[in-house]
Amino acid sequence: KRRKPPACAKHPVLCRFELVEFAMSSNRSSATIFALGAATGACVAAAATAAVLTRKARQEEPEAATSAANGEVSSSPQSAAVAEAEPRAAPEDKPADAPESCPGVSSESAGKASSCAGCPNQSMCASGEAKKKDPAVSDVKDRLANVKRKILVLSGKGGVGKSTVSAQLSFGFAARSMDVGLLDVDICGPSVPRMLGLLGQDVHQSSEGWSPVYVDDHLAVMSIGFMLPNQDDAIIWRGPRKNGLIKQFLTDVNWGDLDALIIDTPPGTSDEHLSIVTYLGDSKVDGAVIVTTPQEVSLMDVRKEINFCRKVNLPVLGVVENMSGYACTKCG
Repeated sequence: KRRKPPACAKHPVLCRFELVEFAMSSNRSSATIFALGAATGACVAAAATAAVLTRKARQEEPEAATSAANGEVSSSPQSAAVAEAEPRAAPEDKPADAPESCPGVSSESAGKASSCAGCPNQSMCASGEAKKKDPAVSDVKDRLANVKRKILVLSGKGGVGKSTVSAQLSFGFAARSMDVGLLDVDICGPSVPRMLGLLGQDVHQSSEGWSPVYVDDHLAVMSIGFMLPNQDDAIIWRGPRKNGLIKQFLTDVNWGDLDALIIDTPPGTSDEHLSIVTYLGDSKVDGAVIVTTPQEVSLMDVRKEINFCRKVNLPVLGVVENMSGYACTKCG
């Protein structure tokens, strides 16, 4: 359902945006799309920020849970037997790099089930080491204790404008005299330093940890792009090394007191996303802003990203439909 887009009183042409409700075909739940055009200008970002922080996506219980609450049971004994024979672990009970069919580290069959074959955590699960909580999770909680809001910017598709939206949201917060941190966890393709005009800046280390690079008094930035001797160097890392750097970003960077921490992520639902969600498990993440473009080839990947958020219990604050249109500054 489309509503007439409200116009910004200051920039009625450039800063208009609209709210679009669409039904997901998989489970008929709805997500809110914030159409921001090309997402340019701090005014647009401020409008999006206000909408994202004040409107929480409705959390709908799965139909199966509703049926269970009403006392209904499955009419197929075969499907019930299969479900009983192949239990699935809760997202928080699975290692970040575990396969989809992981029985969970708390299961008696952990490290012994057929689905554990080939998993890098098989020996740890079999010995019981995997049941122990990663101490980095509590370290991240302590380090980010003075950060009021933590927001992830996600998308299943690349090139839709995640870094642009992350930067504009950060500028929107900073324009309101809020202290903001922008963390770029796109290890293989860091673009935030170039977008913010910070190429050539260095990260300094002190007794309190890594010091982020400051755009102004209210906006601090951290990215692997600051650590590359040559901006054209390719970062060819496997998952464990990426996870290690993300953990360092969360535990070693001295962010100080922040009103908001915006985390820009790479496309997909792989190592970086699982790592960031796992390490922030005890830090009370406010939710995720998902970025897409109007094309179906982008929306199909965004649906997967939304399902990923549901599986890891990450609230979806909203969906930004980027590049949805352009308003000419001369003819309108």
